[in-house]
Amino acid sequence: MDDLLDVPDALEAADASGMLRAVASAAAQVREAAALCSEAGVARLADEDLPRSVVVLGMGGSGIAADVLAAVAGPTCPVPVIAHKGFGLPTWVGAADLVIAVSCSGTTEETLSTLDEAVRRGCRLLVVGASDSPLEALAVRGRALFVPVNAQGRQPRASVFALSTPLVIAGDALGLLSCPAEEVEATAVLLEQLATRSRPGAETVLNPAKTLALGLSEALPVIWGTTPLTGVSAYRFACQLNENSKVPATWGVLPEAGHNQVVAFDGPFAGGPRDIFADPFEDEAPTRTRMHLVLLRDTEEHPAVARRAVVVRDLARSRGVDVSELIAEGLSPFQRLASLVSLGDWTSTYLALVEGLDPTPVDAITELKAAVSR
Repeated sequence: MDDLLDVPDALEAADASGMLRAVASAAAQVREAAALCSEAGVARLADEDLPRSVVVLGMGGSGIAADVLAAVAGPTCPVPVIAHKGFGLPTWVGAADLVIAVSCSGTTEETLSTLDEAVRRGCRLLVVGASDSPLEALAVRGRALFVPVNAQGRQPRASVFALSTPLVIAGDALGLLSCPAEEVEATAVLLEQLATRSRPGAETVLNPAKTLALGLSEALPVIWGTTPLTGVSAYRFACQLNENSKVPATWGVLPEAGHNQVVAFDGPFAGGPRDIFADPFEDEAPTRTRMHLVLLRDTEEHPAVARRAVVVRDLARSRGVDVSELIAEGLSPFQRLASLVSLGDWTSTYLALVEGLDPTPVDAITELKAAVSR
């Protein structure tokens, strides 16, 4: 199936549900979200007092928007940004806090339940999601600022920028972070450039996403970040490998991963030092799936973490673990995060197609939800 990657028409045919087109829409999502925020009056948040905290509700592909907001706001954020993924609002959340609810479909059970509780407590509210949905009805009841999302048939995970851009713009208006309109547009421009580089028509040898997909084929992906921002990118990449590629993947962040996950380099999925003269087709050749470490590097790393990243890379390779090192692009936090999210989205889609899978369906999730609803 490796040859498939260099035949654009075959890729399009294999991608029956159009995930590649959805991934390619990232820049358009940023621009459309910015326009919808303007129409909804998100800028008015600048006239309000700073909330005591920001609690973001969301699940799955919508829930990643909470992590994006926290990562872009970073350690200089004047108030805590908390991602809440599940039922039940924490008892301390009240009228002094801003609750943001995100649901691409507008029907997510956990998000609706928790938003309903926030409405009853009189919390300040910002709601992002589908129009004419139970989510919007709750937003109207709670007198929330509502930003519509037009997913245009995309899966929630393929609408990451449509869902997260409103939160970044709201964060800028509230003074939680700095991402003015020109930086939002610069992020869209960068995403366009990355889409050109990773497009189906770009040959594999020049296409970073196709190259990485081939490296991860038949491997156990281990995705590590080196900052909180690239840690979110690592989490997102692992989730995309789960949903698009249908493969298990682990994620972590240095330096913490160096205190636990690194020991897996001594285990059965590492394989030890490789004999470069060994015949890979011999019957006795090992058949166990091997780890492939993907290091997501930031341009603003703590010097001690940067040193650890180099040591980890060399340590992994000395134990027979393949390593790919990817560096975030762009100047602003939103750009840097977007660059790595984009590469993960393209790569996970190509990996699915290489393995002969349609990246879009998530049958296990659908079955789980149906069983729960019964």
